[in-house]
Amino acid sequence: MSANPSSNLLLLQGECSVTGICVVIPVLNEEEAIGAVIERIPSTSVDEVIAADGGSKDRTAEIALKNGARVLNVGRGYGLACMEGARAAGDNCQILVYMDGDGSDFPEELPKLVAPLLAGTHDFVLATRAHRKREPGSMAWHQLAAGWLIGGLAGLLYGVRYTDMCAFRAIRRDALLALGMREMGYGWNLEMQMKAARAGLRILEIPMPYARRAGGRSKVAGSLRGTLRAGSRILLTFARVALRPNSPALTAKAPPRERA
Repeated sequence: MSANPSSNLLLLQGECSVTGICVVIPVLNEEEAIGAVIERIPSTSVDEVIAADGGSKDRTAEIALKNGARVLNVGRGYGLACMEGARAAGDNCQILVYMDGDGSDFPEELPKLVAPLLAGTHDFVLATRAHRKREPGSMAWHQLAAGWLIGGLAGLLYGVRYTDMCAFRAIRRDALLALGMREMGYGWNLEMQMKAARAGLRILEIPMPYARRAGGRSKVAGSLRGTLRAGSRILLTFARVALRPNSPALTAKAPPRERA
């Protein structure tokens, strides 16, 4: 993205729809990385960047705003941030792109990620980190193993064999809103993948590079407590979606507050 964010302000704030693509970045205390993440997003490839803030105590929101993003104060919960970002994108948005705000994903690869959706050949495209394009130390062995295990189980249930639960993904906005998403925590990515497979969406995984986080501490892999909490949430999500296929979606009680 341009080093001069103000030059892209009208584009990023959604004053005009050029591509129909909106980027949603769930963030929580990512001040060391979020500015560079936003700048690296190809500005000609997207209409808007939304930073869905889960209650950062640092300068994350301020830095995101300075780099041209729209900032939403959504409250705690990874899935909640993802869902509120999708709602806030509005009807002019046709494709939602999700990525992490820690610098581990490669925003420069966004055109490659959305190309199958723009071509009309697929509805849901995910990056996969399971094919050796990773910076050493960027992923723990148990993260890779979990992706393969959960992917295999999903394959048995729905016939779609995933290899990863990477946050970097693109999906048609109307398809996402039709999935009936309920998970407001760390099981969001898995729920989306399971429900997309069950709904018969046209799904594609694309190997993408993956780096160590640019700064800060991982909320999941950064501590044993975080790993156990996220792992248990993912397992509970898998069981719930598998056993309750027709459960209704949760709805937000109020729209998220934007940061001016």
